[in-house]
Amino acid sequence: MAEKGDEALQGGCACGAVRYRMTTRPMFVHCCHCRWCQRETGASFALNAMIEADRVVLLRGAPDTVNTPSASGKGQKIVRCPTCRVALWSHYAGAGDAICFMRVGTLDNPDLLPPDIHIFTSSKQPWVILPPDVPAVPEYYRRDDYWPEESLARRRALRGRRPAGDTTARKRYHSLSDVERKAAASDATEAMRRARDRRHDGCGEGSGHRLVG
Repeated sequence: MAEKGDEALQGGCACGAVRYRMTTRPMFVHCCHCRWCQRETGASFALNAMIEADRVVLLRGAPDTVNTPSASGKGQKIVRCPTCRVALWSHYAGAGDAICFMRVGTLDNPDLLPPDIHIFTSSKQPWVILPPDVPAVPEYYRRDDYWPEESLARRRALRGRRPAGDTTARKRYHSLSDVERKAAASDATEAMRRARDRRHDGCGEGSGHRLVG
């Protein structure tokens, strides 16, 4: 259950057509200062609360999912109100649909979820002054270094929910010829190189911090 009663972590769009409730507190809250997030929000940073998708309950409305480019090239899904178009949460490619990156500003009481960490501060606006008591990193970070154990356990539980398609993919790989396997390995190497160059996927999962794999 959500802290301080069922209504504590409710939120919605500007026009009220879409309402949601987070049934628990999130795993972690990012304040991302990357230039990609600045462009997407039209502001100086993005504040996202990471929570399991099955802990977000839609109370009213039918939001639209808009496919949007991301820094990794894999894109992200932004869930928006179909009427006022306010963004409510996102799904990044690294975590897929299993994790919602909730826009904290859409909560009725956003004061309940201050950032747990400031990321990509190397590109923050120079007039933004970061609080000294909150962790801040120039780019991304290792989860084990900052997340509380309870949140790490929740994320490990998600990693255990591998889709059946993983087995199918392995079978497809073993059915390839040697030439096809070499081509697949080359493609994978190039994808890793591009990921290292980009270093992250928006304000979501870092390129080396995928949900499964």
